[in-house]
Amino acid sequence: MRIRLMPSGMLMVNTYLVTDEENKKGFIVDPGGFDQRLLDLVQGEGIEIQYIVLTHGHADHIGGVERYRQEIPGIRVVCSKDEVATLADPRLNVSGMMGMQISIAPDMTVSEGDTLSCGDMTMRFVMTPGHSPGGMCIIMEGENVVFSGDTLFCQSIGRTDFPGCSYEALISSVREKLFTLPDETKVYPGHMGDTQIGFEKKYNPFF
Repeated sequence: MRIRLMPSGMLMVNTYLVTDEENKKGFIVDPGGFDQRLLDLVQGEGIEIQYIVLTHGHADHIGGVERYRQEIPGIRVVCSKDEVATLADPRLNVSGMMGMQISIAPDMTVSEGDTLSCGDMTMRFVMTPGHSPGGMCIIMEGENVVFSGDTLFCQSIGRTDFPGCSYEALISSVREKLFTLPDETKVYPGHMGDTQIGFEKKYNPFF
């Protein structure tokens, strides 16, 4: 498995290109905006992008979805079943606040514990509400890797002042879903640099 960070969108969200180099299949996590460099890389390396996986539906994480749908035929957009309303509503996904009107319908939804394969990679989804009602994290089975979206950052957590947010739910999500992962698990967040679960358990000031 290869993970490449390619920040995109107006807030330069951490967009990840994840590929199975053996099978040349891959997926994109949280495309904040469309990035021609990412598309050129995918086409140049002959990678079949099967999914766009959204950790949550806020505008800075979804701005590139529709363009990638146009450019990559057959790609499927995946989100939590509890985030469908947020994706669809510019008020809830805060795109309206940013002068945009983004409304997205996913191709498939997932729930707690569901898995999805891409090449020889397996994603397992854990629901981590708090930063958004249907926020989720993506655990890569057998890899000690989690994509945490805006649930957990390096020595910080996601904000909880958007519609449908809950500080208490976010703290519970991190403690019950992420801090139960092995300490050596690498965390790839939606903003800032990567970190590890053991480091966050010890040094994150919110816990």
